[in-house]
This record gives sequence, structure tokens and C-alpha cells, in this order.
Amino acid sequence: MIEWNHWHNEPYLVGGLILLGWLFAILAGPLRARIAPGKSYPTSHAVKFYLALIVFYLAVGSPLDQIAERYLFSAHMVQHFILIYISPVLFLLGLPHWMIDPLLRVSALRIAGRIASQPVVCGVIFVLVTSAWHAPLLYEWALHDKFVHVIEHIMFFGAALFFWWSQLSPSAVFPARSYPTQMLFQLCVMIAMTPVYAYITFTTDILYPTYEYAPRLYPNFSPMDDQLLAGVIMKVGGMLIALAAIAVSFYKWYQQGDDRVVGSSK
Repeated sequence: MIEWNHWHNEPYLVGGLILLGWLFAILAGPLRARIAPGKSYPTSHAVKFYLALIVFYLAVGSPLDQIAERYLFSAHMVQHFILIYISPVLFLLGLPHWMIDPLLRVSALRIAGRIASQPVVCGVIFVLVTSAWHAPLLYEWALHDKFVHVIEHIMFFGAALFFWWSQLSPSAVFPARSYPTQMLFQLCVMIAMTPVYAYITFTTDILYPTYEYAPRLYPNFSPMDDQLLAGVIMKVGGMLIALAAIAVSFYKWYQQGDDRVVGSSK
């Protein structure tokens, strides 16, 4: 049964998160005067950045990971929801522009960044990565191979950074897109993700044998119920996030237009 005190402490997980936290501390502390003279310590950014690391660890290092791997597809979907819609948002909001823009001004990275930050490219990367990993062959492979599972989670997080870049870009070199573009982007990605949502939710077959033969945590909660719930979490959760993002962009667009009207009347 579930070991509720089972927390992952693998060196690559804990060490990787500590390394990211250390890099942020160095750049925001001792190196700040050289990188961004006159800038004060980015307290609000630091809170969000370190919270992103904590949330990431809770998603893949807490007992939730064991439940997601061995027992419930719906728990695995909750885990992916955190990796796609919560931790990456905090991560991007936690990066001050002066911390990453010096890298993006490097010639080779600037060219690559100009291509990679295009909304179409970002949307395609997100949809392909998310959809491909839900194919039964790849999904089962990740469940039975720890290294592949780590790669899967890193790819989800990375694809989510592309997904959120057009709306939450911390960079002045490749800034967030206009508010109408942000709304159109969210709508298009939501539509593009519909096939994988429908595939999981409405199929009459159990897609992943691991969950079909997993021990039942709840006697009356069948593998098909679990799969249906996972599809609902994926579809409804993703749709609500997209609609919230569209609402935020619309509100900011409205404010922008209102400020221009006020300014022109003075």
C-alpha cells in the first residue's frame, strides 16, 4: 500500500533544485551589481521563484508521485497539472528580466530565441509534447522506467515554459505578446488539445495497463472511473486555466485601451 512518508531524495532531483536556487541567489545577490547596476534585491521575484521550486518538488518528490505511478491515473494527471499550470507560471514570474536578458542578447541564442518565442512554435511544442507522452506506448514506458519518467516530467515542464512565454515572458528582449495575440493563442491551444482530451475521456478501453491492474485504493472506483476522472481533470482543468488566462489578457487589454482614452482626453 501507499507509504505516506515516502519522499524522493534522489541527488538529481534535490541537487537540481538546489542548483537552480543557488544560481538565482548568486545572480540576485553578489552578481547583481555587475549584471544590473542600481537594481535592488528582487524580493517578490525571489518568493515566486523559490515557491516554483517547492511546488515542483511537491509534485514529483512527495507521496503524490507514488500514487500517480502505481495506483491512480487521475493522480498522475493532477501531478502533470501542477507541472504544467502552476510551477512554470511561478517560475517565469520569478525571473527578473535583467537576470535572463544578457543571455538572450548573445547572437546565437537571440536567433534561436526569436524563433522559439513565436506563438505558433510555442503552441506546437506544447501540444506535441503533451499529446505524444499520453500515447499508451510512451506513457507506459515512462511508468516502468524511472529515467524515462524523469525525462517526461522535464519535457512537460519545459513545454509549459514555452506555453506560458507569450503571456508571462520575463524578458525585455523577447517580451510577452500583445493581449489579443495572447487570447488567440490560448484559444487555439485549447482547441488543439481537444483530440487528446477526447481520446482519454471518451474511449471505451483502458489505455494504460498499469492502472488497469493496479491495486484498488477505493473498491468502488474502477480503472474506467479513474480514466474518466483523469480525462475530466485534464480537459476541465486545462479549459478553466485557459479561460482564466484569456480573461486576464482581456482585462489588461481593456485597461490599456481605457488608459489611452484617459490620456488623450487630458
